[in-house]
Amino acid sequence: MRPRNAWLTHALLIVACFVVMAPVLFALIKATQSYSDVLSPSLVPGRELLDNISAAWTNARLAIFMRNSLFVAAVVTLGKTLTALLAGLALVYFEFRGKRVIFTLILLTLMMPTEVLIVPLFDLIAQQPPASWAAVWEWLRNPADVVLRPLPFGFGWSNTFLALTVPFLASATGIFLFRQHFMSVPRELADAAKIDGAGPLRFLWRILVPMSANTIGALAVIQFVYVWDQYLWPRVIIRREELQVVQVGLNLIIGTGDGVQWGYVMAGALLTIVPPLLVFMLLQEQFMRGFALSQSK
Repeated sequence: MRPRNAWLTHALLIVACFVVMAPVLFALIKATQSYSDVLSPSLVPGRELLDNISAAWTNARLAIFMRNSLFVAAVVTLGKTLTALLAGLALVYFEFRGKRVIFTLILLTLMMPTEVLIVPLFDLIAQQPPASWAAVWEWLRNPADVVLRPLPFGFGWSNTFLALTVPFLASATGIFLFRQHFMSVPRELADAAKIDGAGPLRFLWRILVPMSANTIGALAVIQFVYVWDQYLWPRVIIRREELQVVQVGLNLIIGTGDGVQWGYVMAGALLTIVPPLLVFMLLQEQFMRGFALSQSK
């Protein structure tokens, strides 16, 4: 690369980094300012950072929202990883009819926007379960009801953590990643394990999982950040404030009216960055290796 082109490339990268970091820097500066200064155009850092963080953490109950988000993100990340491992094992090492069709349907779910799934998912989760099996049988006996009311019953999980976790325990992205990774594992390993008497689950935990550390780390980072940033679904299915997640909690801090404590909001926004950042720093090496492209040697 010529020196002029190198300088141009570095200049563009610096500008791109500044554009990406500008909102974070703005929030950091405003989080240090008092209520009278935060609405001014001044970008001079103040001395109210610790006070704003303390107020957001206690007065605005951000601690409760972050605890809820940590629980939901941890459960969903673990569940998605386990289900993706098992599904990848089945799609690669098991032979059964319709395997290609099932994998195609799994990939099709990646092309559906989340907003399209909100309404049927809400009906399934929020509607009350049937009073008895007789009610289910009565519904099945009437073909018109089956067509016109295809989902008259649900689980009744609104305002519970089950509504925030169970619908997201499967990941098409994770299944695709593990399937592709398992296909790169030599078949001789599976044959040798079978000769030694290892069953499918033992082969998975003893051989495939240690070999898939980078893919597991990459998927864990993606899924944790995805669940941590959820707003629409928790906003729809949860009505109890003490069960809300952190993104909805930030919106509750803003509230309505002219008396918004924007210093609290900016401090709270900075606090919400910390858990995903720590997860990324912890799994950074696995994340980079899991998505590394093949390099020319």
